[in-house]
Amino acid sequence: MTTGRLPAALAEPAEPVGRGWTAALSLANGAIWVGWFGPLQILLASQAKDLAPGTGMSKETLLAWVTGTGAVVSLLANPLFGALSDRTTARAGRRTPWIVSGAAGGALALLLLAGADGPWSMALGWCLVQFTLNAAFAAVTAAVPDRVPRRQRGSVGGWLGAAQILGVVGGTGLATAAGGVRAGYAACAACTLAGVLPYVVRYRDLRLPRGNRPPWSWRGFLASFWLSPRRHPDLGWAWLTRFLINLSNSLVLLYLLYYLRDRVHYPDPGRGVLILTAVNGVTLLATVVIGGVWSDRLGRRKPFVVWSGALMALATAALSGWQTWPGAVAAAAVLGVGFGVFTSVDFALMTDVLPHALDRAKDLGVINVANALPQAAAPALAAPLVAYAGGYRVLYLVAAGFGVAGAVLVGRIRGVD
Repeated sequence: MTTGRLPAALAEPAEPVGRGWTAALSLANGAIWVGWFGPLQILLASQAKDLAPGTGMSKETLLAWVTGTGAVVSLLANPLFGALSDRTTARAGRRTPWIVSGAAGGALALLLLAGADGPWSMALGWCLVQFTLNAAFAAVTAAVPDRVPRRQRGSVGGWLGAAQILGVVGGTGLATAAGGVRAGYAACAACTLAGVLPYVVRYRDLRLPRGNRPPWSWRGFLASFWLSPRRHPDLGWAWLTRFLINLSNSLVLLYLLYYLRDRVHYPDPGRGVLILTAVNGVTLLATVVIGGVWSDRLGRRKPFVVWSGALMALATAALSGWQTWPGAVAAAAVLGVGFGVFTSVDFALMTDVLPHALDRAKDLGVINVANALPQAAAPALAAPLVAYAGGYRVLYLVAAGFGVAGAVLVGRIRGVD
């Protein structure tokens, strides 16, 4: 099947995808997040508590070391597997082989992690989970620009965002209800593998003919990961926008427990964080699909990103000036509204500025660095601000400033309305 002179795998999609396709891809996306967040929320912390005695490390230090190492692997693996997926010419298509192998490898890695008996085996197991699941995730996200027309990407992005949130909640619930660390890992592994099956079994992937694969060289392969902002300014501004707004969000979340304890003086700060997370999640779920659908109907992306970023900045500034429990609840609700719209519409915007059809998954992997990098940068920025530069009031004002900057810089993108 070809469109003009281009094979279907590289042509700009024109035929709308159905609800079944969207539901199956969303289920696959949610299943991958189950595999990530069951361990991140519950299981890794339980393992660190059990394995830390006798290692010379506290459970907090062991957990930070393991998750930090895994984050570095994730940062590298997503664009790497995206690039490999782009070059795949298998009969099953470009994306399906990596979704299957990534989910199967992730399930196996989760089972291996369940048997970790020391810090090194725990770290290795978690790195394998990150490595394999990122192979599946890179392929799943690339399926959207492969198959979804531009006018439909906001709504599809909204459903993927909703599935991500439900995957986080579902993974946490599975890990908690399973009745133990090994059982929790087994439940997450089974859910991850089962969740991708409807998509890969029911829907046929687009195949890249061998003649369209670029010639291989290590130099060319490595050089392809650099996306010049000068050559691709829209992509550069879109990446910076995502980075700044995610950095603002990371700064808000990092010390939330300490903020409730030291500034708000909430009697049970751990329970307070849980309540705020639930409020944020509810409002996020309420807007993530609606924002994407609305964006598609208007045929515009930038106004939604601008106003969602500004709304999040306003809520963040409220944490600085209104340091009470009602203020924190209100801010959590408003942040959820803003981040829900941002999640779906920004994803659609990113797919709209991809420069080359041949490199969709790799380019999306590079873009996803703007999600992970703020998590590493936030502690380095937040600690001196809280300790030496004015405390939480200044921290949240700075975070609001990053959000405003991200919202303003969206206007520099020229190729998207």
